[in-house]
Amino acid sequence: MSSTSLRTGSRARSATGRMAAVQEMASLQRLLFEIEREFVRTVTTLIYRVGDIELKYLLCQHCWESAGHARFLRERGRELSGFGKGEAVRDSFRMLFEEAVRAESPEDGLAGFYRVLKPALLEAYREYIALTHHLADWPSRHLVEEFIADEERHGAEMAPYLEKIPRGSWEEHLAEALAALGGFLEQDPKGDLRDDYEWKARATPYQHLAVCNRGDYPVCSSVFSEDPEETPIVRSWLEDPETDARLIRLMVYVWLMMELDAVDYLATVFYDTPDVPFDLHFDLARHLWDESRHSQFGYRQLPRLGVDLGALEHSLDLYAILVQMTPPERYAMMTMEFEAGSFPTKARVMDRIRELNDFEADTLLAFDRNDEQNHVRYGHRWLPEIMKAFGEERPVGNFVEATRARFEELAKIHGGQIPHSLEPAQRLTGSKLRTLSEAT
Repeated sequence: MSSTSLRTGSRARSATGRMAAVQEMASLQRLLFEIEREFVRTVTTLIYRVGDIELKYLLCQHCWESAGHARFLRERGRELSGFGKGEAVRDSFRMLFEEAVRAESPEDGLAGFYRVLKPALLEAYREYIALTHHLADWPSRHLVEEFIADEERHGAEMAPYLEKIPRGSWEEHLAEALAALGGFLEQDPKGDLRDDYEWKARATPYQHLAVCNRGDYPVCSSVFSEDPEETPIVRSWLEDPETDARLIRLMVYVWLMMELDAVDYLATVFYDTPDVPFDLHFDLARHLWDESRHSQFGYRQLPRLGVDLGALEHSLDLYAILVQMTPPERYAMMTMEFEAGSFPTKARVMDRIRELNDFEADTLLAFDRNDEQNHVRYGHRWLPEIMKAFGEERPVGNFVEATRARFEELAKIHGGQIPHSLEPAQRLTGSKLRTLSEAT
């Protein structure tokens, strides 16, 4: 069956009773892989732009699940003749997703991805099911049916956020570019772009936000200090064996919730590394989802222990500093410095919290530490690859050492620049956490 006859519409194919050949179905799987891969790379630009915390978490989850779709498509596709050996995304898809990234507001960005691109992907998956044979292509079909269920759920999960966003010209702008492709599987007649169609991606270089968005939440530079009247986490109290374990638990949940900063700055690395091996982005997506889960540990447990999240300022220093650094530097600091360096303190913290016989806290901390051990392994595996992508030829150890020094210099310039949103009487502090812990 020719490629032309394959894409004349599922109704015509059903009427003729024709069945697509293996190479044709593999070529469609390749298209689906590239779409999912590019979605993972670009939807992450929304994470630090949106302010709603639950929405950040949801975007991280969708990114991870989409990375799983892409990986399964690649593995299945490689079993079929016609998928191809490389992992590159074709220019037409890349241009479309680059355009989606250029939305002027996070609301437009969310609408573009979830009212235009994601529904088109769902339609493409359904088109695949309509094309293929239920038995001959059962392994692929079974996967795609699961992906369809995921895509339908993604749409339902995003619906409450989209309801708040009026439909506008940006969606029409993206839809016109998509129509010019004939849909993601070229299943529709290709449209013609207007002569005056303006590609924002060609005119406007993309830049990450200088400071990530936390919506209506109060913010500050850091939640760590030695002053119990300044910040909720007092460093010396974490280390002091005389500190009440109940207070340790509260401070650790604040620490976990503030792993949201890791979510925001890790999200920047995807876009900046368009041509690295897909498995790198797959592990980055897992890393991102892990950090999101860790933040949720604190976000969901603190209110149960009496903490008003509206009084907890969000620390923004790490994002503000790291966004000034190159992608390999950002990734090196995250995996080789912040996470690797946290193990001794978190081990002592875990020992202290066991005193409380709090099974849930013990479980959450155990998974947090296990995940971070995996993240350091990711760093050892992928930092050399990211360095290579940016022409960095120094030995890894030398690069990491130099990156630490550069971070310290940048911290003097860009750190400590976010003032407290709340006065001491209003914000959560170490002293207030101590009082609260004594009552729990």
